[in-house]
Amino acid sequence: MDTLYWALGGFVFWTLLVGFSLTTYRSIFVLTGKKKSNEFPAGVQHGSEFNWRFNRAHMNCLENVPLFVAVAFLSVSLQKVDSFVNQAALLILAARVLQTTTHLISGSPWFVNIRFTFYSIQIISYAAILLHIFSIL
Repeated sequence: MDTLYWALGGFVFWTLLVGFSLTTYRSIFVLTGKKKSNEFPAGVQHGSEFNWRFNRAHMNCLENVPLFVAVAFLSVSLQKVDSFVNQAALLILAARVLQTTTHLISGSPWFVNIRFTFYSIQIISYAAILLHIFSIL
């Protein structure tokens, strides 16, 4: 199996792990009576700063899964999966994990800049794969 599939699977697994962790984190508050189950409104900042960063980190993962799927689908459909695509896919996965981890650690300007760097690596890697599979790069 190509590395691209492993990287895509890893990205989806990471997204599920972050979602499961967020659900567990919130469930603890509900089960201990510190929060009601309806006190986590979607799209509205709620709870502690960490809770909101956790929520946004999960949403960032979810927002980027379709992009990875699309790039992987195009690579496979056009039969352009090679070492360049495989290595870029691994770089995307690593940058995603590091971006999420940085997001959870802190919301300080320094960490936001680091997080942005990891996101930029992902976007540049997606673009590089697309240019590569369409024989522009």
